[in-house]
Amino acid sequence: LSRRCFIFSWVEILDAKTKDKLCFLDKVEPNATIGEIKSMFHKSHPQWYPARQSIRLDPKGKSLKDEDVLQHLPVGTTATFYFRDLGAQISWVTVFLTEYTGPLVIYLLFYFRVPFIYPPKYDFTTSKHWVVHLACMCHSFHYVKRLLETLFVHRFSHGTMPLRNIFKNCTYYWGFAAWMAYYINHPLYTPPIYGEQQIRIALIIFLFCQIGNFSIHIALRNLRPPGSKTRKIPYPTKNPFTWIFLLVSCPNYTYELGSWLGFTLMTQCLPVAFFTLVGFIQMTVWAKGKHRSYLKEFRDYPPLRSPILPFIL
Repeated sequence: LSRRCFIFSWVEILDAKTKDKLCFLDKVEPNATIGEIKSMFHKSHPQWYPARQSIRLDPKGKSLKDEDVLQHLPVGTTATFYFRDLGAQISWVTVFLTEYTGPLVIYLLFYFRVPFIYPPKYDFTTSKHWVVHLACMCHSFHYVKRLLETLFVHRFSHGTMPLRNIFKNCTYYWGFAAWMAYYINHPLYTPPIYGEQQIRIALIIFLFCQIGNFSIHIALRNLRPPGSKTRKIPYPTKNPFTWIFLLVSCPNYTYELGSWLGFTLMTQCLPVAFFTLVGFIQMTVWAKGKHRSYLKEFRDYPPLRSPILPFIL
């Protein structure tokens, strides 16, 4: 007769700030994941649902991943973890839908010149410059695309983010949309200095980069099976727009930058240029972080790749 021996662990969870004991879990199986431990902790503290919890080995250390297994962590039979409250959480999908719907609606309010934006004599009038109408179509297309990608393309490795982020993100997207739309749709707006040729070149750049951005999002989606948090190295596919993966870690940001450079050239509007610059700075921060993460996680990561701009940045 064979005998099976069950070994259990004990888990204590302390407050990361005060070091007070918040919870003691006995007879936790060694193959339990951090996600399961969060669920156990939630039962004794209902106000802290799993998405709100940050569980770490050190009070000032990094949060452990939900899929981390207890027996694979550097802990003994009695494991001590530290808890930090991440605050109220909201789903990424909700945040994206909110921050992208705003610019779409706000821009159209300026485009149709609803009352109280411009002098009364311009209420519900239309611009005589065709570039203004083209800019509205491009801007609307961009955000409709983003909304559809949020609903049907993107797969998020993290289900939620802090609730406070939605106010910060909406202020950024909605505020810039209003600032740009005010000047582009203003009755005194003047078209680009080089006329139709400049506008056509800008439109080609914009559409090319929009298709490229969408192609990268599809390629990234196909890397991650539904419901999985698996990370893989993205490589070029048969789609020529993905071949930029040979040189760049985050080509979705590269194409996004190109789209807004095209829109800046099309409208020749200073607020658009400023929005493009701020967006470039933020996307560079994200791209560098993701690039470092790839290098750390994958030893065979392609050495030629740059974070966002080939050979430059």
